[in-house]
Amino acid sequence: MKKEIKEKIEIPSGFSCKYENKVLHCTKGSAELSKKISAPGIEVSVEKDSVHFSCKRASRKERKVINSFIKHAANIFQGLNKKFVYKLEACNVHFPMTLKLDTQKLTVNNFLGEKTPRYAKVLPNVDVQIKGQIITISSFDKEAAGQTAANFEFATRIRARDRRVFQDGIYITDKPEREI
Repeated sequence: MKKEIKEKIEIPSGFSCKYENKVLHCTKGSAELSKKISAPGIEVSVEKDSVHFSCKRASRKERKVINSFIKHAANIFQGLNKKFVYKLEACNVHFPMTLKLDTQKLTVNNFLGEKTPRYAKVLPNVDVQIKGQIITISSFDKEAAGQTAANFEFATRIRARDRRVFQDGIYITDKPEREI
């Protein structure tokens, strides 16, 4: 059954938000994040102290989309208060791999004795630090930090070998707000 839905999320103090061209821009001090928020039939507006989401004839699908948009906005507010930090660990059993960070990519040399290096993309506005075998990824944007961590893990994925024996790779050991 279709009915009207109106939801809102409060803008914390010290933040300024505006919604232009289907993009929500939020700033706090010098840090700024923007997220494309648009779906057919869903209207978004920014009042003084809150972001409003509404749909005139909403079904369960539109309710899910609105709740996702609310969570995206909450992640933006949380990220502008404190950076999201992912920790990864490079494990090697057979061959010692070396990690080298360029401006926009991570290079993994000598992974499982391979002669060709493997590469992983670092997304913009993401800080990566390598100290020994520990990799720390931090960013105001949760999606960019998480995708960069996934890129690192995916770059050292092992195919056609027994995972119980070949345990080499880069693995996520700590996520924001969650223990692994």
